[in-house]
Amino acid sequence: MQFFQRAAGAPARLGILPGAFNPVTTAHLALARAGLRWVDEVLFVLPRELPHKKFTGATFAQRIEMLRLALAGEPAFSLASSEGGLFVEIAGECRREYGAGVRLWFLCGRDAAERIAGWDYGQPGAFAGMLGGFGLLVAGREGGYEPPAGFPEAVHPLELPGEWDAVSATRARRGIARGEPGELMVPEAAREMALRIYRGEASRGGARPARRATMRSET
Repeated sequence: MQFFQRAAGAPARLGILPGAFNPVTTAHLALARAGLRWVDEVLFVLPRELPHKKFTGATFAQRIEMLRLALAGEPAFSLASSEGGLFVEIAGECRREYGAGVRLWFLCGRDAAERIAGWDYGQPGAFAGMLGGFGLLVAGREGGYEPPAGFPEAVHPLELPGEWDAVSATRARRGIARGEPGELMVPEAAREMALRIYRGEASRGGARPARRATMRSET
């Protein structure tokens, strides 16, 4: 794990927000800020190899720079890259950096939580085993979230103030490419860079479609 911004101090509870961040959006920041009601620090994590898609649109370096711009001045936010892309892999890297005693909470949306909970991992009890190492704080985007039965201490709904269903990285970059105000979905500090990156996608025929999602599609 490589850090590009790190909050001061040693958190007892660490929130982890992994993603592709193509680009970072205002919804990402809203999710992280809501998570601070549960945790002491939120770590934004960009995997060096995305588990379910290639780096198209913005490069790894460009995504890190947009994140740095967006997170500047946020003392409780950290930014790092990970070698692995699965939640369990990212959790292992975080434990090596933050210590075995820190309580880990992944921040995610309803769709990601349902995918993780319902995935066929090929062995009974795999999901329960993961939740022995970290918990989930889940925002109910595009529908409410009902935690699975049997995990009252490990999975919690996370309430986001305001309406965020319409905000997504896909809509942001497509709007920018079409000459629409998609940059308004990007944090203000990173908008100029997002415009430079995505404005030319229309003339280039748009970003190439992502590969079909695989078992590693957790971020």
